[in-house]
Amino acid sequence: MSRTRTARVAAALALLGVIGVAAFLILTRVHPLDATALPDHAPDVAGGEVLFHAGSCGSCHRAADGAPGSAEGLPTGGAGFPTPVGTFYPGNLTPDDETGIGAWTDIDFVNAMSRGISPDGGHYFPAFPYTSFRLMPLEDVLDLRAYLMSLPAVRSPGREPDVPVVGLARRGVGLWKRLAFDDRRFEPDPSRSAAWNRGAYLTNGPGHCGECHTPRTWTMALDESRHLAGGPHPGGEGKVPSLVGLVARGRYKDVADLTLALQFGETFGFDKLSSGGMADIQMNLAKLPDSDVQAISEYLLSLD
Repeated sequence: MSRTRTARVAAALALLGVIGVAAFLILTRVHPLDATALPDHAPDVAGGEVLFHAGSCGSCHRAADGAPGSAEGLPTGGAGFPTPVGTFYPGNLTPDDETGIGAWTDIDFVNAMSRGISPDGGHYFPAFPYTSFRLMPLEDVLDLRAYLMSLPAVRSPGREPDVPVVGLARRGVGLWKRLAFDDRRFEPDPSRSAAWNRGAYLTNGPGHCGECHTPRTWTMALDESRHLAGGPHPGGEGKVPSLVGLVARGRYKDVADLTLALQFGETFGFDKLSSGGMADIQMNLAKLPDSDVQAISEYLLSLD
């Protein structure tokens, strides 16, 4: 091959490389909400606390043993969350300015919860279940932020996930979002009761139950055609059971029965609710108002 032809091939390959990189950068850009999207809303700290417990936020963002905030049970983050693609370390949710969310603005928090975008403009991995939190009205997101800002500030530096080529993988999440993520909000079903809709919202939005209990498609998005029908364990070992047909399968008798189970677990003789993967979930659900636990029960028992 002549030098001229070799140079032309090299130039063409370089051009293709530049085009490929440019396309990748364009296709993986973040699309945050602007601050003008924020509602005129006076945050409700008590309502935010309910959402905090509904989402078991303190369990995922718990401190590692012996780390700052661990003795007080504060969501200072740091405890590892293993998955098949690597181990993630949920961050510090206390209002510490340097290591927590104290310096975040309202729109920073909303974009994290609704779009999976960090304050510095990066993509969050969907191990952080913004794919469910995006269902939450922005008013509820701001209530949750208000509750978190009421907690004691604790210095607890975060750490990057143990994921291969983490920087490239994080940027690549932008491509995944184009395939598998949308920003729809929860829409109540007018044919159902207010309690059923409240239960559906808590289950699918802040409670993000589908992240574990719903199978996934080839894109790793939730397969809504098999909603809450059971799926692979997020830690990569075993499966998470189906929440469909709980009465028909003899798991619970009625709404009152499931409500007691969610509130008291194995203390009242209900199997597999206060141990294993459901232990933290059940303890957090027990902190919700009775009406919310009943609403969740009504919704779940309607799934057949």
